[in-house]
Amino acid sequence: MTDIETLRAEIRKLSAKATNAKMNLHDLSEELPVNWTSIMQVAQATYDAYAALTAAREKLKELEAA
Repeated sequence: MTDIETLRAEIRKLSAKATNAKMNLHDLSEELPVNWTSIMQVAQATYDAYAALTAAREKLKELEAA
């Protein structure tokens, strides 16, 4: 596999992880005020997942442009 193909596979994994994190945050919001103490933890996990996905997408753009 080339670096680009490997990165695309990683982006698919990161995208699935980010979508799952988004759904966890959504589910938490629907259950409020139950489990309100986990808001920061779930939100941070969602933020981290999307930050990693965005960084990987930017790296892919750079590789494709080179």
